[in-house]
Amino acid sequence: MFEGDDYLIFGPQDVDLSRSPLRPSLATDTYVLGAFNPGFARLGNGNLLMMVRVAEALSEPVVDGHVRAIRWTADGYVLDAHDLAAVDMSDPRQFAIRGRPYRQLALTSLSWLLPVELTPDGRTIIAVHYDRAIAPGETWQDYGIEDARITRIGEIWYMTACTVSAERHATALYTSPDGVDWDLQGIVLDHQNKDMILFEGKVGGRFMALTRPLGELYFAYPPGSDHAGGPAINLAASPDALHWKPLDRPGLRPRAGSTSNMKLGGGSQPIRTDAGWLMLYHGVETRGTVGIYRTFWAVLDADDPTRVVRLEDGVPLLEANPALTAPIADRMYLPTPVVFTTGIVDAGDHYIVASGEADLACRITHIPKARFA
Repeated sequence: MFEGDDYLIFGPQDVDLSRSPLRPSLATDTYVLGAFNPGFARLGNGNLLMMVRVAEALSEPVVDGHVRAIRWTADGYVLDAHDLAAVDMSDPRQFAIRGRPYRQLALTSLSWLLPVELTPDGRTIIAVHYDRAIAPGETWQDYGIEDARITRIGEIWYMTACTVSAERHATALYTSPDGVDWDLQGIVLDHQNKDMILFEGKVGGRFMALTRPLGELYFAYPPGSDHAGGPAINLAASPDALHWKPLDRPGLRPRAGSTSNMKLGGGSQPIRTDAGWLMLYHGVETRGTVGIYRTFWAVLDADDPTRVVRLEDGVPLLEANPALTAPIADRMYLPTPVVFTTGIVDAGDHYIVASGEADLACRITHIPKARFA
């Protein structure tokens, strides 16, 4: 694990809920469950942008034997009440509806995206742009918008985000001419495809992206295989960033010998280096309901990203750091350690890496480029 310049830059205590997009129509008291998993990019003026996921939760979720969930509608935010006897609340982030033929969840919070601008070195907050917050506005976003990833390609910034609803669990695309003002382009990947991240540049004239489709069923690899079945990182290509075709060859798959093979998922946007496309990703070790999340790294071939040039999945690049969250330990709610990397920018002789720490706050880590030699 890298023991370098590491700190929390923004957390739940830094969010002004009086300026929340939920406030105009939701009179019920809420609090910030977490301000974490920030999309990360450098703006044209040299400053850094974090697109922070703010998970806003009810201060009193259980009332009269019912647990309530926040939902967006065209007429404002409403509360849906679910009978406590009909749900499983063992996961603090969500609750499962019992007695359904398929697994069905509801969330204990609703997430929206808050732009936070930092100095070029990522050490100081310049502005929190509440006036440019991104909140649900479509029925397929009615349970929230989560985990933005930002990539600059040419003069356009592209941002993917997970959208949550009963209609579908999908990936939406936003574009911006400056990284600050964003336009929604709509859904680009359909049901249960998470951690979609565009490469920071084209490959063979096409947009390229990491994807991570989910499912309830995975087929086993043959006995003795180097791989383990389960959620993995795939790749897709597009002529216009709107219409995507999955590549026929697989991307990164969990390895049978790795402790973090419960599932893999993309972390930072792949960036071009002399060695190929550098990407940071998360691997999850099976532990309890949530699992332990760590950050690893790989290099993909510059011309054929399905070819893995180097895979570092033994020693984590980043692990959860309890010392960072000690000052806000009273806000912790996850039972296992989690670091979830979501972006990387070049800073000369080092990279600045943004992560979500404990699904609670935004973490910045400065990592020398020599670490990836």
